[in-house]
Amino acid sequence: MAQTTAVDHEAEITGRLAQLSLEQKVRLMTGADIWALHPIPEIGLRRLVTSDGPAGVRGETWDERSPSANVPSPTALAASWDPALLERMGRLLASEARRKGVDVLLAPTVNLHRTPYGGRHFECFSEDPELTAMIGTAYVQGLQAEGVAATVKHFVANDSETDRFSVNALVDERVLRELYLMPFERIVAAGAWAVMAAYNKVDGTTMTENVLQREVLKREWGFDGVIMSDWYATRSVAAAGEDLLDLAMPGPESPWTEGLLEAVQSGQISESAVDGHVLRILRLAARVGALDGLPPATPPARRWSDEELSAQLRASSAAGMVLIKNDGTLPLEPSSLRQVAVIGPNAATARTLGGGSATVFPPYVVSPLHGLRAALSDEIRLVHAEGVRSSDRTEIAPKDLLQLPDGSGPGVEVIFFDAEDRELGRQRRQAASMMWWGQVQKGLNAAEIDHLQLVARLRVPESGRYSVGTSGLGDFRLVVDGEALFDETITLPLGADVVEAMMKPPQQLAVVELEAGRDASVELAYRPTGAGTELGGAEVIMLTVQLNVAPVIDEQAEFERAVSLAAESDVAVVLVGTNAEVESEGFDRTSLALPGRQDELVSAVAAANPRTVVIVNSGAPVLLPWADEVAAVLVSWFPGQEFGNALADVLTGKVEAGGRLPMSWPTSEEGLPSVQPVNGELPYDEGLLIGYRWYLATDRTPAFPFGHGLGYTTWAYEDMAVDGDTVTVRVRNTGNRPGREVVQLYASRADSAVERAPRWLAGSAVVDAAAGEVANAVITVDHHNFRHWDSSDHGWMVEPGTYQLHAGCSVVDLPLTGEISRD
Repeated sequence: MAQTTAVDHEAEITGRLAQLSLEQKVRLMTGADIWALHPIPEIGLRRLVTSDGPAGVRGETWDERSPSANVPSPTALAASWDPALLERMGRLLASEARRKGVDVLLAPTVNLHRTPYGGRHFECFSEDPELTAMIGTAYVQGLQAEGVAATVKHFVANDSETDRFSVNALVDERVLRELYLMPFERIVAAGAWAVMAAYNKVDGTTMTENVLQREVLKREWGFDGVIMSDWYATRSVAAAGEDLLDLAMPGPESPWTEGLLEAVQSGQISESAVDGHVLRILRLAARVGALDGLPPATPPARRWSDEELSAQLRASSAAGMVLIKNDGTLPLEPSSLRQVAVIGPNAATARTLGGGSATVFPPYVVSPLHGLRAALSDEIRLVHAEGVRSSDRTEIAPKDLLQLPDGSGPGVEVIFFDAEDRELGRQRRQAASMMWWGQVQKGLNAAEIDHLQLVARLRVPESGRYSVGTSGLGDFRLVVDGEALFDETITLPLGADVVEAMMKPPQQLAVVELEAGRDASVELAYRPTGAGTELGGAEVIMLTVQLNVAPVIDEQAEFERAVSLAAESDVAVVLVGTNAEVESEGFDRTSLALPGRQDELVSAVAAANPRTVVIVNSGAPVLLPWADEVAAVLVSWFPGQEFGNALADVLTGKVEAGGRLPMSWPTSEEGLPSVQPVNGELPYDEGLLIGYRWYLATDRTPAFPFGHGLGYTTWAYEDMAVDGDTVTVRVRNTGNRPGREVVQLYASRADSAVERAPRWLAGSAVVDAAAGEVANAVITVDHHNFRHWDSSDHGWMVEPGTYQLHAGCSVVDLPLTGEISRD
């Protein structure tokens, strides 16, 4: 990965550092605002901009008026097991970043799937460090090859959300090295330009002050980039010690704003330590082209066309979908279909995102219902029923129900006021969920707003009773057609995280009768009394408000209608899953069950129609108690804005479901690691045995194993040859159509004197072959696949002797074996 600009111009960068006063250097070590660093024109440093995140490049505003390409969730990308695909996705994200004026993308997230309860499970790649490292490296290389910095996060053991600002992760040294640090080590070795330090503690010390930054990341691994804090994670000036944290984000206030200058002047922090931090910041600026007079490390990203973006997102979505069960019903043969029932709460409303900092606002989203309508001929009748709701919360009002108050077009008008009821500004928005943080618009900051008003016309397509209300924190007054429906204060539940309040804010609702086609005036007044929220010890002004509208339905009648439609159709496609209020930053899951009556719906539909295909639209594993009752199960994950088109491609066989599970899919919740701290501490008692390692070691059987996934053809594993560090696996496509196979290589050491997992992933390769053709998968292994951490000597060792190698299509389906020796 290119780093030559910083290396070749180190003397020039150091010279610019020497021009700065102590005050300028200290100022540069805290952000200028929420997303950017301070410019210093005297040395040619322009404003350096960062942005979330893992599912697209949101930019500096949380605003649907600034849309972003919504890529598949990281679990979906990892399910492709395809580094070449991830490299292309990195380049796509770099194009998006430059379109948005972004230099540094706050991604990828390479924490492990320690447990499926983790709220940000969807945002991470895998339970396995080898797969995480492989996928994460390709992502970073693609992004940085186009001149945009990646930020590898969250360093380290930030694997759950409960009490995330203070939890103390108790991790054995060997476990930390072999599992949780390993993806960071590999990606840093490949040339990452930035790393983000996490909120949590590890073994008693918060990560922004933890010596792992100095002793491991910077000195042992030779990382020469920037370590930045997670937002508001900087706790004290101690974090600015030598070779510790380089950059406190966001700004303009942090514990360093005043305290760091005083600490340097008093001798508590050396100026040479400050120089080391600032040199790294300037080196990053040079790499991304933000330091005038120095060329960027790599050429700036080219702009992708809308057509290129859509095509790549569609292909990437399909490549990550995992067919975990199929009795031959898939692919569908359109010529044999007369009627298709598309059923479920996620059929007409695509769930493409988890919650929190991964949120983006796509320019469009193709629902499964619309994707199938576009793919199937007009002769095939498509019928639809929601069947059940996936949440007891009322949905955000669909934008097609809302008109601006003057009738000039779709949308909502927002009016901002100060404490004297003077108008501060207006916005015309195209969504009914809004958040303001920092700058609201030019010349107006969130801290200046005392209250605001949302004004719109509500036009429903069918007459009936509707639930209308709001979600947020503060004082709310809702008036519909001149009638006040409520005037209430909504407060944050005790112990809730601020991001939980953003993604799943409490609701206040009322039921009203609305007439189809007639505009009802809506006025929602909002005074954010609790807008000043503590985040990592800092007060953050964040305004969050939603307008919620949904029809009141007879849920049992809708359930029965769905089953009836399934019974009279040739095939039933059932869309179940979660959403951003179930899987999100800020809180962990408390159950792996599908929300609501979704399991009951699947079983009822399957009983009515044996040709039932279930699409699991979630970012992380859910329990599938009905799996044996249905014909096929396809995991779509949170697949991005091209969901419906990609799904139609896979269901009709236009393309093959390309994915393999990047984590084990549990049968039950028994024995899974906890995310609940006890007295502020979260022991990683499972040690090395997470994910498939635990299933193998305890002779338990998951619902679907790590690496599992079916295609539309069959494969024979014919031979494995080991030549030095190169392993070649010969496979044959024994089916009647072209196909794609993910060849997986695992290692084991049955007679080891060292405690180990029964097997561990050593590498993989993707191959394509036409019907009847042979393909060779070539996988390279090296010392890191066989080493273990010796906690007594605090170093890596390789146990000499013979290791067994196993090749196949999942961790439990390994027909080929071989051996490799290590001295």
